[in-house]
Amino acid sequence: MLPTHRKPTSPGKILLEEFLIPLKISQSEFAKHLGGTWTQPKLSSIINGNRSITEEIALDLADALGTSPEFWMGLQSDVNLWEAAQKHRKIKRFAKKMVRVPKSRRKLGKFI
Repeated sequence: MLPTHRKPTSPGKILLEEFLIPLKISQSEFAKHLGGTWTQPKLSSIINGNRSITEEIALDLADALGTSPEFWMGLQSDVNLWEAAQKHRKIKRFAKKMVRVPKSRRKLGKFI
């Protein structure tokens, strides 16, 4: 459930406050540990909320921190959905009368 009164906490803030600070590891050290295309500026842009968590980033963070990639993707998804909801134009509900089909006429969850 998304918070209604504030933006969800960003994955970068969670990374910094729940992992890097308690582990007493700098951004530079963590970027070096991650290796590959990871640099301190890339990590910093995630922490500052200027870069989103991608599937590849989620996999790297999960491996390095003993979490799941779904954890990181879920945090990013919450932020994305909240931001979209702030811009969303409400659409009037479609009011066509729905016809109920008896259970005996349903097949594999689809109406026949």
